[in-house]
Amino acid sequence: MKRTSSACPALLSGLLVAEASATPVSAQEQAITRTPDDPALEWGPCPGFMPEDCQIAVLHGDPAKSNPDIFYRVPGGAEIARHWHNSPERMVLVTGEMGVTYDGQDRVVLSPGTYAYGPAKKPHGAICLSSDPCTLFIAFVDPIDAMAGGPE
Repeated sequence: MKRTSSACPALLSGLLVAEASATPVSAQEQAITRTPDDPALEWGPCPGFMPEDCQIAVLHGDPAKSNPDIFYRVPGGAEIARHWHNSPERMVLVTGEMGVTYDGQDRVVLSPGTYAYGPAKKPHGAICLSSDPCTLFIAFVDPIDAMAGGPE
């Protein structure tokens, strides 16, 4: 004998209605794409302890709020001083070749397309190993910040 429950169709129907009415406002947002050479990008300066000619372009979001995305660009051969962030970072190298060293870990070399994750408050430094600029896509969880040294 097959058992059926009349509660299941009603529950499913209720969930579907709830799901449809819970569509976030962000679903109204327009999708975007960006490349480092996009003329629409507005490149600005990096914090003072970063290399000369270091630049940041905001791709999406507000850097003072949660979930901003940026391009971070340094000239070929530039050394990025040891620093840390309050936010974790999700990164993909877009151009160049970059060596990255987190405290207590061996250096890793990123090539274009390489994903890297940096934990919050974990000091790290880097060097753009290529003669061409290194461009890194970074997605922050929390507002963007960068402090020289470590969070001792």
